[in-house]
Amino acid sequence: MAEANVSWQLEGDYFENCNCDVVCPCLFSAGPPLTAKPTQGSCEVPLAFHIDRGTYGSVNLAGLNVVAVMRTPGVMAEGNASMALYLDERASDQQRDALGAIFSGQAGGPVAALAPLVSTVLGVKTAAITYKVEGKRRSVTIPGVLNMAVNPLPSMQPDGSEIWAATGHPVAPDKIAMAVGEAGSTYKDYGLSFDNSGKNAQYAPIKWSNG
Repeated sequence: MAEANVSWQLEGDYFENCNCDVVCPCLFSAGPPLTAKPTQGSCEVPLAFHIDRGTYGSVNLAGLNVVAVMRTPGVMAEGNASMALYLDERASDQQRDALGAIFSGQAGGPVAALAPLVSTVLGVKTAAITYKVEGKRRSVTIPGVLNMAVNPLPSMQPDGSEIWAATGHPVAPDKIAMAVGEAGSTYKDYGLSFDNSGKNAQYAPIKWSNG
């Protein structure tokens, strides 16, 4: 197991596709953060990550992918979330331990803010994760489990440019781009089954550390 007090940092890209309509209310709660009710009652969301550069102590994490899948039965801030974690099968044992520590929140950093919301860890698996950035489109696949792709939500600007918002999202607090899930964006594992086609999505560059 990786030690949780090791200094680490990473930079890369992330996107998610939840089951809310158009824009996730959690991001714009009128009261405290994450207290608005999801438009479908529960929140069902895969989050995909690609690391361009990163180290955990002396362990190099560049080029690796991770997917976290969360489901909350109601308002996000009330917790009781279930989570499944998928780690890149190309990772060595040391890299896998490091990814597990970071993306479970055990090693501090942004995910540590979400960790208290999780009451059930469904499992941690290694998987063949393919993460692609093609222009403004993001996609990720895990064979037999996840197929997810998102495109930017068009703005009312004449050029249809992206809509960026500084929402303070724990994963990317500086800015996220509003997006929408492509048709066929589905997940099925651990007794859960999501189809978030045409639903809310967002993406952003990420820059994390525990320093």
